[in-house]
Amino acid sequence: MAKELSIFVDESGDRGGKARYYLLTLVFHGQADSIAEAVMGYEAKLARVDLPNIPFHSEPLMNGHKDYEFLNIEQRKVMLAYFSSFVRKLPISYITFVYRRSQFEDPARLMERMGRDISSAMIEHLGFFQSFDDVKVYYDNGQDIVKQALDRSVGKVLSKGVVRRRKTSMTDYRLEQVADYLCTIELALVKYEAKENGETYNKFFGGVGSFKRNWLKQARSKRI
Repeated sequence: MAKELSIFVDESGDRGGKARYYLLTLVFHGQADSIAEAVMGYEAKLARVDLPNIPFHSEPLMNGHKDYEFLNIEQRKVMLAYFSSFVRKLPISYITFVYRRSQFEDPARLMERMGRDISSAMIEHLGFFQSFDDVKVYYDNGQDIVKQALDRSVGKVLSKGVVRRRKTSMTDYRLEQVADYLCTIELALVKYEAKENGETYNKFFGGVGSFKRNWLKQARSKRI
């Protein structure tokens, strides 16, 4: 049976180029490793404490917007902790690339740099990626610079057909949410170290020491 690798992609940084930082996170999952049990466990924990089983999205969760606007901060803290625990149980790995907007004259330069960085990371871990027969990239957020960077790197380095797909199942959906979570953790590190973390991060993660000992340490255990 052919071995299939799925790559789930998320970015942090607005289309208008106003955000100070731009982060790109790639989550890798071998399809042979089921996550069904972990998903069921996570959803059961939500049900036990009467929290909604909604798609995880860190920005509105932390700011109390959209689907989270009717939940108080303590409920949202619990949801974030439960999702963090869920991520810890998953057979995944990831990598995040961090860019400072001021270092790039225009989006094209940023796209070129992202493509080079993705290619370099894949070459560094070539044995892992070549152990799979097929690769599928899940990304449909529509940022053209990300699409181009993926096209110029993944297929080129792996020399095999790469299929980009939209979400097709709840399992895929959850793993895209994992990419969102990991992107948020890595952005939090950038902002803590630049002393730009603000009150929201402190409320959910604590101070920089607590953040690094707990949230970051757990996430980084999954880095490729």
